Amino acid sequence: MLKKMRLRFIRAAMMAFGIVMLVLVVCINLINYFVMEVRQDQMLDGIMEYEQMKLSHPVEEIPMLSEMPWADGPEADFTIRFFAVHCDGNGDVTRFSQDHISSVDQEMVEQFVEDIRTKDRARGYYNEYRYLAKRDGDGFDIVFLNVSGDQRFVRSLLWVSVGIAIVSLTIVFLLIVMFSRKAIVPYAKNMERQKRFITDAGHELKTPLTSISTSADILAMEYEGDEWVENIQKQTARLTRLVSDFVVLSRLDEETPFPEKCEFSVSEAAWETAEPFVSLAEADHKHYTQHIEEKLKLVGDRSSFQQMLSILLDNAFRYSTPEGEIRLNIFRRHNKLYIEVYNTCELEDVKDLDRLFDRFYRPDESRSANTGGTGIGLSMAQAIVETHGGKITVKSTDGSSILFTVIL
Repeated sequence: MLKKMRLRFIRAAMMAFGIVMLVLVVCINLINYFVMEVRQDQMLDGIMEYEQMKLSHPVEEIPMLSEMPWADGPEADFTIRFFAVHCDGNGDVTRFSQDHISSVDQEMVEQFVEDIRTKDRARGYYNEYRYLAKRDGDGFDIVFLNVSGDQRFVRSLLWVSVGIAIVSLTIVFLLIVMFSRKAIVPYAKNMERQKRFITDAGHELKTPLTSISTSADILAMEYEGDEWVENIQKQTARLTRLVSDFVVLSRLDEETPFPEKCEFSVSEAAWETAEPFVSLAEADHKHYTQHIEEKLKLVGDRSSFQQMLSILLDNAFRYSTPEGEIRLNIFRRHNKLYIEVYNTCELEDVKDLDRLFDRFYRPDESRSANTGGTGIGLSMAQAIVETHGGKITVKSTDGSSILFTVIL
């Protein structure tokens, strides 16, 4: 139990920290990408105006690129790499300005223009360029800004942030593993006190219960058929069984409830447990069928496995409808052991089937009192299954039957 609690604590803490790191990495990179794109588009707008200015003004009136307000300082003439293209209505290049770049030629430019025309977008990325297309009369102008440096920075930031996130997750995981044992110390102490109280109380109650039971048996011999004496015997037996179940539940909550697990025959253990229920079905006029595969094996505790199976079958017989149907199927599928216990019943009062595994939960108190149930049998079955590393589920498809499935 404590080991599972510690693992849940580590898992929850890592999920919380992982989500925070994921949000940070995504936000940092998205914001950086957005800011970079806005800056590139502002620069493209400025370059487009600059190129149009060069066409409409004398050369001596055109300022230096570095003097433009959108330029990156006095070195802009050497750091901003771009070229401009003017095309006619047919998409043919009529003018090509490459004063600020030397790595492209006429053939490459024509290929760029052709590919961009198929995209039919005013702005976008093409290889290592950010472009802006603007219609001008019958033709259109396109400005290509080299953004290879920005792209390298974006990729570098992405890998650096992911790397930092992974390193941070690793460090946090190690720290959580180191301190998780201390974090659950209060819970462990509380669990230990609770188990010690239940065990001590169980032992203390056994003596007076034995005395009451013995006295009741003697009274039953003297006053045979007395309803008060029979009620004392019935309630004493019920209380004795309840105390015994408490002690078993307390043991199942320990770190290693079964220190010496061994391989045993599930088929033989199941046949041995289910045999008395065949006679019980005949006596109660109920239809009971069972199918248990041969040569099924399991590593675990045989007695607790039989107790779990007995609880499920006893529950099926107690709460099945008169002359109802009960089925037991035990088989192996995909290297897993399946146990299915089915019975017809009335489920009008059960709103949440998963609550059946809660301790002392009984949907119909009066009926449970008549059947002698204590309300912790299914809790014990669930604890036994979980200590064997398995899972137990319950479902009802029609409201008039119920199916318990154990997977080990």
